[in-house]
Amino acid sequence: MWEYKRHTFDHFALIPWNVPDSKYVDTVVELARAASLFLFDLGYFKLAAFAKIAAAQAYFLSRLNHQTTLREVIGGRQQVLDLANSLARASCPVVEKAIVLGAYDRVPARLIAVRMPEAIVNERRRQAYAVAKQRGYTPSQKHLTLMAWNLFITNVPATVWPPKTVAMAYTLRWQVELVFKTWKSGVHLATLTTTTKHSTLCYLYGRMLLILLTSALSSPLRSNLWLQQHRELSLFKLVRHLQANADSWLQHLFRPPLQLARFLSRLCATAERLVRKAVRKRRTSAQCLRDSLGAQVDFFEPALALAA
Repeated sequence: MWEYKRHTFDHFALIPWNVPDSKYVDTVVELARAASLFLFDLGYFKLAAFAKIAAAQAYFLSRLNHQTTLREVIGGRQQVLDLANSLARASCPVVEKAIVLGAYDRVPARLIAVRMPEAIVNERRRQAYAVAKQRGYTPSQKHLTLMAWNLFITNVPATVWPPKTVAMAYTLRWQVELVFKTWKSGVHLATLTTTTKHSTLCYLYGRMLLILLTSALSSPLRSNLWLQQHRELSLFKLVRHLQANADSWLQHLFRPPLQLARFLSRLCATAERLVRKAVRKRRTSAQCLRDSLGAQVDFFEPALALAA
């Protein structure tokens, strides 16, 4: 778990490969604090976890598991929501509904549905038919209807996030995938060359220490680049830059703190020139999110600078 504002890991652990996300999320939500925001993918979708987050006066944003029981709140009353039929009749590109999640947990939330381009919908349905054929079943019409939409749930109030901002905020989760890609391709976390238990653990913990070190340096660099140059940091380039200076690292780690601090200062100054992302014409997710927030930009600026 990465905490944007404090530039630190709230939680960092090596766990057995066979522990599913939906079970480990119970450990994650124990760290919920008032006003904090949890950004989840479908692997962490668990109604009990959302209920714990809400009870801690914190917030969540997640994709919707289409098999979840939904109740729409209309005029203070709840009624079962047939989401597929409701969206099939919708003419707007963005739909918002006040809902309650689950048949038993009853977690209040907002449902945001964003209509997707026809090309994406057709590709989703093609893949659904291919998977269904392989597993010996036929996709339901309701499921095919829901594929025309991106479905999000959140308990962030509409006064803070209007519907379009909810969808835009979720795109920041892609930063997690980029981190994993860097860990695998740059840090080689998934490339095990050992065969025994202790040598494997030694390799993994060494890589995890490198991850912690890289993350500690990336946050201030990311913020400085964004605030001073309006440029984004490439985590992959940063890892490569640190690896290129591996011999110097080994020498300075055993020197007095003042010399180590000077070495780090020089390293970061050089990195600011070498680890910037290439300039792109396409606006980033952080820039689009900033625009959608309008007058609330100042409130979200610290987090956006780190997520850029």
